[in-house]
Amino acid sequence: MAVDVPEVEEVKKLLEELDEKALIARLDSFVRLNEGLESKKGKEFIEVSILGFLEGILMVMRRKYPEDTRVEELYEKVKARRSELDEQFRKPRIPYLEGE
Repeated sequence: MAVDVPEVEEVKKLLEELDEKALIARLDSFVRLNEGLESKKGKEFIEVSILGFLEGILMVMRRKYPEDTRVEELYEKVKARRSELDEQFRKPRIPYLEGE
C-alpha cells in the first residue's frame, strides 16, 4: 500500500478471525480506491479517510459483537488516531495570529 496505515492490517486480521469476508472485500476496495487519490489529495488526507472508514467498520462490529473486547479496543485505538490526525489535518495555521 502506498499510504501506510498499520491499523488496516489489524482490522483485516480481526475481520478474518470473525469470518467477516464481505467486510474484508469492502475494506480492500476502499483502500485501493484511496491509493489512487493520494497524488491529488495528499498522504495525510488519505490516512484520515482510511482511518474514518475503519472507524465506521468497527462501529458496526461493536454492535454485532458487543461482548468482544478486541473489537472495542481496536475501535478506541482507531478512533483516537483518526481524531489526532484529523485535528492536525483540519486546522489551518494562520501565521499572523501565531504571535498573539
